[in-house]
Parts: sequence; C-alpha cells; structure tokens
Amino acid sequence: MPNNVFPSRHPLVAHKLALLRSITTKPKKFRELVRELAILLCYEATTDLETEPITVTTPMGEAAGQDLRMGIGLVPVLRAGLGMVEGIWEMMPAAEVWHIGLRRDERTLQPMQYYANKPVEPRVQVCLILDPMLATGGSAAATVSLLKEWGVTRIKYIGLIAAPEGIARLHGEHPDVPIHLGAIDSHLNEIGYIVPGLGDAGDRQFGTG
Repeated sequence: MPNNVFPSRHPLVAHKLALLRSITTKPKKFRELVRELAILLCYEATTDLETEPITVTTPMGEAAGQDLRMGIGLVPVLRAGLGMVEGIWEMMPAAEVWHIGLRRDERTLQPMQYYANKPVEPRVQVCLILDPMLATGGSAAATVSLLKEWGVTRIKYIGLIAAPEGIARLHGEHPDVPIHLGAIDSHLNEIGYIVPGLGDAGDRQFGTG
C-alpha cells in the first residue's frame, strides 16, 4: 500500500461503517452516519494543519493557545459528497465550500464533469475533497486535476470506503495527495461498484435508490 494512504483504525469509525453498510439502514439514519463519519475522518486527516501561537484572556487570567493559520476549502463531489460537508463545516465554519459535479458514464466508467463552482481566486491553503466512495478513482483523480488547474497546491482526499483499484488510480495520477479512508474493501465488480461496499451512496442518502 502506498505510504500516503491512511485507512482509519478508530473503533467508532468501524462501528459506524458497519451501520452505514447495512441494507436495513434508512436514508435519514444513513445521512446521520455519513455526517458523523465525515467528522471523525476529517479529525484524522487534519492533524498536520499549521497553527500559530496566540494569547487569550480567560476569566482567571491569560492563556497560551493556538490559532489555525491555514484557509480551508471543502470540495464535495456532487452529489454524494454533499452529506459529508455539514459536519465538517460545523467544525470549520470559516471554510469555503466549492462544489464540483462529476458523474460516471456507466458504459465507459469514466468521469464526466457537468458543474464546477470555480472560485474567483483561491484564498485557501489546503482543500479537502469529500467523496464517500473511491471506486474506479476516475472522479477523484479528475477533481484533483481540476483543483490543481485552479491553483490549489495542497490537497487531501477524504472518503468512507475505497476499492484497491480506485486507490491505485488516484495515487498513480496524483501521488502527492494523501488519501484518508474509513475502510478499504475487496474489489470492484463488473459495473464498477465496490464489493462489499454499501451500494450507491447518493441514492442511499437521498432516498432515490
């Protein structure tokens, strides 16, 4: 496994992923779990963000503290990535949100872009790509390429479940991008779905399956 791939070992992540996978989990609960998992995985993915020392006044005196020095961009890949934004945004209310719409051609399994909310000028130092399923890796790699075209120099990928094929493609095209995951599954099936996976993350969130 590449040295910049980080599957979570946290027991809460494992527990919530099991609930997320279950065929009995309804859309409302599914959305709640996606939000909770996004918070946990973002916590693990951002341990190296740079801070600067500050002094704050408490009711009892002065205390040394740390202030986040880096601007953050959240990049949900539409539409499944939308469910990951809310929880992370609560932790980082100053973060910018850029939407990128990619859909997979079910015949070729290649990504097709249909929307991109390009900022006038990037004002962030790091972007977090939020995409529940790293399957073929095509959409993730295309998203990274687009962000680099926009001038973003530091990018991290956060996903819930990945297939080895998707990891290989994303790492092969962008070896500089750390990949933070809830779990790595067995393989892709003949129609490009992760096995055992959880089905279509978008359909299960929005009740359209």
